Amino acid sequence: MTTWVPASCTLPTTEQPLRVAEFDALFAERLRETARPEPLRLLLVLTGGPGIEDDVRDLVARESGCCSFFTFTVSAGTEQIRLDIEVDAAHEAVLDALQERATTTGRRDLP
Repeated sequence: MTTWVPASCTLPTTEQPLRVAEFDALFAERLRETARPEPLRLLLVLTGGPGIEDDVRDLVARESGCCSFFTFTVSAGTEQIRLDIEVDAAHEAVLDALQERATTTGRRDLP
């Protein structure tokens, strides 16, 4: 599996596996669907629930702090959270790897 943590990430190396684990847990517990409407944009639809929107916003805010090339947009409804992720052309491979990770790690019990 390709790593989605690029060399340009400023998160200390020792903390990177912990951050990846946070995303893995989010994908495993909440991912409902993925879409790639544009080459530089990934859409993740997550199941909602009490406190989940705040958790997602916190996680992506921390990720933006170390990987400033990501643009995250969180839109929450009553039952789902839409997470749009955009990158610049130089980081398309990172978005590809993130999509692969989400798809591989995501919930398997969904139709």
